[in-house]
Amino acid sequence: MRILFITSSRIGDAVLTTGLLKHLIDKYPTAKFTIACGPAAQRLFDNVPRLDRVISMRKGPMLAHWRKLLGITIRRQWYMVVDMRGSAIAWCLLTPRRYVYKRFDKRVHRLEDMRHTLKLTKPADPFIWINEANEKFADSILGLDDPRPLLVVGPTANWGAKIWPTDKFIELINRLTSECSFFVNTRIAVVGGPGEEDMAKPVLEAIKPTQKIDLVGPIPFLDVAAIFKRASVYVGNDSGLMHLCAATGTPTLGLFGPTRDENYSPWGDHCGFVRSDETFHELSLKPDFKPDPTNSLMGGLSVEKVFNATIKLLETRNS
Repeated sequence: MRILFITSSRIGDAVLTTGLLKHLIDKYPTAKFTIACGPAAQRLFDNVPRLDRVISMRKGPMLAHWRKLLGITIRRQWYMVVDMRGSAIAWCLLTPRRYVYKRFDKRVHRLEDMRHTLKLTKPADPFIWINEANEKFADSILGLDDPRPLLVVGPTANWGAKIWPTDKFIELINRLTSECSFFVNTRIAVVGGPGEEDMAKPVLEAIKPTQKIDLVGPIPFLDVAAIFKRASVYVGNDSGLMHLCAATGTPTLGLFGPTRDENYSPWGDHCGFVRSDETFHELSLKPDFKPDPTNSLMGGLSVEKVFNATIKLLETRNS
């Protein structure tokens, strides 16, 4: 029994589909899975049970990535094809069972929307498969005997408009470590992806060496997820790393401005979000609402608002 699961090119969107994948793994205990996704998301699926292969779909001209996928999959008989990209490829393959994502309601969270693809009665919580090697990596970074809490901040993102200003991240860290007794002697991990080192550098430089953990760069996502599992709280921009952390069960606070929190806030009762005082619609009308990595539209989100939301999230977790 073979199941083809087609998911996103982007990290965050791929993470959001993992709950549906887990549902299928649990429902079909003898099935083998082929997963198709973009190269950025490929390593998320390294530890998936009964994984046959991961097909990396690097975008190319004239739909080359789709033609590549079709060339690999067309000769097989599939028990089921699940396409969370909403493409036409499922209709080109030999299978009696096709489930193709189609946008149901733009007003609801993506997980609430995606559940309709598999006709589920409730959203499927995202899930990250972490193995012993990932846990050992976390041990090597965090140590086995350090009792200090771990604060994780995510000051980067793939679009400049949704990056909370660096000076506000630094002020937040200073306030948490000086005004919140829980964080007085905390370790502080700064996370970011490959190529985001310059974005994260000012935040890293503002943290004492005895507290700082640098997790910015080409670190495998599942290794980072193993560290997220042990964190006390995560505070970061709307990004794939935010969704990855939320999927590990760690309290996660997402910071929103020119993106839609109603669709993309971190998922789960252990999560929360704050947004700028300006609505998405108001920000979308600004001249800087464009694909320019240098202009932030997050200046309207105050440190006070993020600080209070972080404390509230911690109190809820510890109650």
